[in-house]
Amino acid sequence: MLLHRLSVFIAIPILGVIGGRIPVIDGVIGGVSESPDTVEPQLFDIAATTPGKLRVVENSGVCETTPGVYQASGYGDLTATQSIWFWFFASRKNPDTAPLALWFNGGPGSSTPRSQLTLSLGITRQTSYISIQPVGVGFSHGDLKVGTSQQAAADVWTFMQIFLSDPRFAKYQTNNLAIWTESYGGHYGPTFAAHFLAQNSAIAAGTVQGLNLNLKVLGIGDGLTDPLAQYPGYIIYAGTNPYHPLVSGTVIAHANSSWTASNGCRTQITACYNGGSNSVCSAAQSYCNNNILSPLAGIYDVYYVLATNPDPYPPDITSYLKSVASKIGAEVTWQITNRNVYNNFAATGDWMRNSAPDLETVINAGVRTIVFDGDADYILNFNGVEAMVDKLNTKFTSLYQQQAFATYKVAGQTAGQFKNAGTFSYIRIYGAGHEVPAYKFGNLATGQAAAQMFNQIMANQSLVST
Repeated sequence: MLLHRLSVFIAIPILGVIGGRIPVIDGVIGGVSESPDTVEPQLFDIAATTPGKLRVVENSGVCETTPGVYQASGYGDLTATQSIWFWFFASRKNPDTAPLALWFNGGPGSSTPRSQLTLSLGITRQTSYISIQPVGVGFSHGDLKVGTSQQAAADVWTFMQIFLSDPRFAKYQTNNLAIWTESYGGHYGPTFAAHFLAQNSAIAAGTVQGLNLNLKVLGIGDGLTDPLAQYPGYIIYAGTNPYHPLVSGTVIAHANSSWTASNGCRTQITACYNGGSNSVCSAAQSYCNNNILSPLAGIYDVYYVLATNPDPYPPDITSYLKSVASKIGAEVTWQITNRNVYNNFAATGDWMRNSAPDLETVINAGVRTIVFDGDADYILNFNGVEAMVDKLNTKFTSLYQQQAFATYKVAGQTAGQFKNAGTFSYIRIYGAGHEVPAYKFGNLATGQAAAQMFNQIMANQSLVST
């Protein structure tokens, strides 16, 4: 079972994602409000916090019911007014020495119980772990001060220092660490990983005090990393994806004009990249999503184009989460989306900033990295993701570009296509939507291809067919 490879899954509330849905603003997917100023709502009426410490409920009996297998859930209190929710599940095999895997949803500002390690890495269709999002989303609560991926990275680092300093979890300090993420995680994953590496270097140099985080793996599924490279992918995918056109040729032509116009999407993203202010980058998000991303979706579900919108699969378990909240130590009512968090990010234009340099840093540092994508996902489609990967400039780029795609087989069945180059891998998984492991292809079981991919990467191996 996949869980045997993990010391831990920690669902950490940072910035919400999707499976769990990108917010729709005034009918526009990923739109920007007319006045997207940062918002800091009043604090919830919450229990007393313990800044710099954990507050934990152990072995609640929710989700993990196997006798002798440890779990814990609760809060890491960053400050007196910011509490991050986490849910920890120990490995069922060699829990003290197995790798430690962190899962982050994207968003920003939305949380989904479906988009967790169990679902998103192909263990089961049902939710065994819950990926909870940032302060103000899911079960997390407090001041909403985060509006960029870099600020989120600092919060994650602080949380991990708190978590690994706790006597219950200090034994994991030297374990190998992996970051897995999806969707807006195309920003989070590279930014968090690069921040971890930078902090580790500062600790080694004596300029920062803290615990070294032994980062070994970065996995990014269906991620938004380099918008300038990825946005043309919406135009290509809408007309020529493996399944069916999403919209008419007229709509595609209008989107293409919006990309190439003198002050169009391409020009605006470029201005953002070239030192653009928050307002410049926010305007680029608004324009591009109004004129390209949103209209090209047509009537189809943006997360799985074989279904019309909205697709009821994977199922929502909001009611279940609310029913078990008190058992797992939750202090507020669970909520799937917080528009204030989303608006904070929209106001800074973080969406349209380029995270590829951080991804290059992580790859060049020797962290085993995989980028994966489902070919039935529109919202972060493989055309855009593969263009992003092709544009990377790393020590493995030349080797990667020299190769043709190889067929990825699982139990002898074709499941996708892939490339390996050094410690970097990319794979396109057939038949999968946005939450890649929630889907099946051919005669394979749901999530079987994703589980094989995950196990190989976590074992520090390149992808290989079986």
